[in-house]
Amino acid sequence: MLASISTIVSALLLAGVVSAQTPAGFVPEVKDKLEIIFGSKAVETPGASFTRAETARQPTIGTSDAPLTGPSYLWMMIGKPANFQNPSSGPRRTNLHALVTGFKPSESTTINTTGGIYYPLTPPSGTSGPVSYVGPAPPAENPPHAHRYVSLLYETAAGFAVSRSQVGQTLGFNLAEFVGKVGLGTPVRAGYFNVTG
Repeated sequence: MLASISTIVSALLLAGVVSAQTPAGFVPEVKDKLEIIFGSKAVETPGASFTRAETARQPTIGTSDAPLTGPSYLWMMIGKPANFQNPSSGPRRTNLHALVTGFKPSESTTINTTGGIYYPLTPPSGTSGPVSYVGPAPPAENPPHAHRYVSLLYETAAGFAVSRSQVGQTLGFNLAEFVGKVGLGTPVRAGYFNVTG
């Protein structure tokens, strides 16, 4: 009996860890998965490994469990500092790789990379921003270690806009400060992947 209780508790703890779509300790923690697809390769599991070449172009984003129905969405991708510290390179800082407003739910569906239904979000037409996508480019390090890239999706009102000056610095980006400044709520979806330099 004791062994079965221990097994159940372990399974529940593992389910809690697996269900998070953001890295351990990341604030805010997000449970609902944002589908992130680079070309024909999707981020199947949180923390999946990708190369710099695979992530050079902005991914398509969407959902696979249910279509989103909000009027508009803001997507951002940030590079989070890894646990490794190289004293010669200074402290690690959060780097904003993209912040794009105006994503809309699509009325079409496609088949995702695993053969399931995929509900894409339609990116805005024209200029993408206020911070256009810059692919991961972690430096070669010895020993090599993975850098984390977290995508967050926020629902916004129709016509919601952010100026470049409201974003602040992209290197040393302060997520909590930005969210408070522009009045965003909690992310509705998230996902992350790793790239090693």
